[in-house]
Amino acid sequence: MLGIILTGHGGFASGMEKAMKQILGEQSQFIAIDFPETSTTALLTSQLEQAVAELDDEEGLIFLTDLLGGTPFRVASTLAMQKPGREVITGTNLQLLLEMVLDRDELNSEAFRVQALECGHRGLTSLVDELGRCREENPIEEGI
Repeated sequence: MLGIILTGHGGFASGMEKAMKQILGEQSQFIAIDFPETSTTALLTSQLEQAVAELDDEEGLIFLTDLLGGTPFRVASTLAMQKPGREVITGTNLQLLLEMVLDRDELNSEAFRVQALECGHRGLTSLVDELGRCREENPIEEGI
């Protein structure tokens, strides 16, 4: 099973983990690490290194982060580039987290990355777009 490390600014990671547990229950091979305003890059690096040591095995490791270019993303990227089989996905939302936690058993790290990007795009939509899609799928037939 792929290990997942979720990290982000403020309480992003712990908040997403709490929501995930409410919906899916406890998950193995999963660690959430917040990056609060009072933290430092050195501390986050240490925390992520410890999480990598706990979760890393031959199946691979996925970092899910909140924001492209932010400190959690940069630190995760540095750690991911140290060994094959590690991926960093950024822009994580709850739909992506839930779907990918459930699907990770059948995936290697590369397939996880591809599927996560598709899932993330699918999860970003609007009410107007969804209503339009529903109308296209169920057209109203005119009577006599």
